[in-house]
Amino acid sequence: MKVPGFKAAAVAAELRYRERLDLGLIVADQMVDVAGVFTRNRVQAAPVLWSKEKVAQGRARAVLVNSGQANACTGPEGLEAARRSAQALAGLLNCSPDEILLASTGVIGQPLNLAGIEQALPALMAGLDEKNLPLVAQAMMTTDTKPKIVKDQGRIDGRPFTVIGLAKGAGMICPNMATMLSFILTDAQVKAPLLQLILERAAEKTFNRITVDGDTSTNDCVLALAGGPAGPPLLDSDESPGREDFEKVLTGVMADLARMIVADGEGATKLVRVIVSGAADESQAKAAALTVANSPLVKTAWFGQDANWGRIMGALGRSGADFDPNRVDILFEDVPLVKNGLDAGLEDAAAAVMRRPEFSVKIDLGAGTASAEVLTCDLSLDYVKINADYRS
Repeated sequence: MKVPGFKAAAVAAELRYRERLDLGLIVADQMVDVAGVFTRNRVQAAPVLWSKEKVAQGRARAVLVNSGQANACTGPEGLEAARRSAQALAGLLNCSPDEILLASTGVIGQPLNLAGIEQALPALMAGLDEKNLPLVAQAMMTTDTKPKIVKDQGRIDGRPFTVIGLAKGAGMICPNMATMLSFILTDAQVKAPLLQLILERAAEKTFNRITVDGDTSTNDCVLALAGGPAGPPLLDSDESPGREDFEKVLTGVMADLARMIVADGEGATKLVRVIVSGAADESQAKAAALTVANSPLVKTAWFGQDANWGRIMGALGRSGADFDPNRVDILFEDVPLVKNGLDAGLEDAAAAVMRRPEFSVKIDLGAGTASAEVLTCDLSLDYVKINADYRS
């Protein structure tokens, strides 16, 4: 996969993993407009602090990403390692370090292997090619079982444009502004202020509506880079002709990535869409859906194919949503499990739905007209095994 105006490369720098890609680079042929959304966790990694500052300038040239070491909770030394890695790459690209964006993922608290990065940069530069974006998607992986990359195209005033999205994420996934690492690239001409608005709106509809385990990372980062040979028309405001078409394509790419992340959730065996309707307002609908989607008791019941609807009712009751329990309906696909807060007598039929690899849980609170959806997965024995052994 490729998008005009960008080149990429990845190498095995052995920062933590042996004999696998773990350092990736995306370079724009020229300075491009940039936007970003970042974790709201109060504990923020050095590359997040660096990239937030650079994104605010609205222009960038490259993204350097590593896996294996998060460079989080590493103090002043971590910030210095981030600065020096940007400086080393900028020297090879003949640009300012302020034009380099950084992203890291991996174990928290371990110093970044700066020497390994600096040693690998010449090979990374030598490997730059427009066809190598899939390699960067591999280099970003930690507990992911597969790389995640999506491409779509559209037209603005008859001119074609391309959007490609890369993402990594399988665990430590819970929506809060951004949820994992993701890079969105397009050759469309979109000015940074508008790109920021579009990215924030798209993240709210996609990455902020997924959860695997309820944990928000210290390194969550989504970067969008726009600019290339697609040429005019320029998009610089919500009123720009073609803005809606562009936003639809970009949001669709991010939605596909979000689904891939949940489907690849650590140890996941089921993909579950939690749909809450009948809420007093959208914020309450979202809170109810997220509470159900994050409940370990609910998620383990899904894994065990146990239609234990009492766990769902308990989660709804602590979600903060305002509703009358005696008006709640719960369906697994089209099988009514709960009617007006009471057992509908169809647990066996609901359990049969749960044997599918993908299904929907539909909840009507009976308190209004607002609704929200969250995409999640079950919580399996393998999730515990993966995370118990993550550092060993």
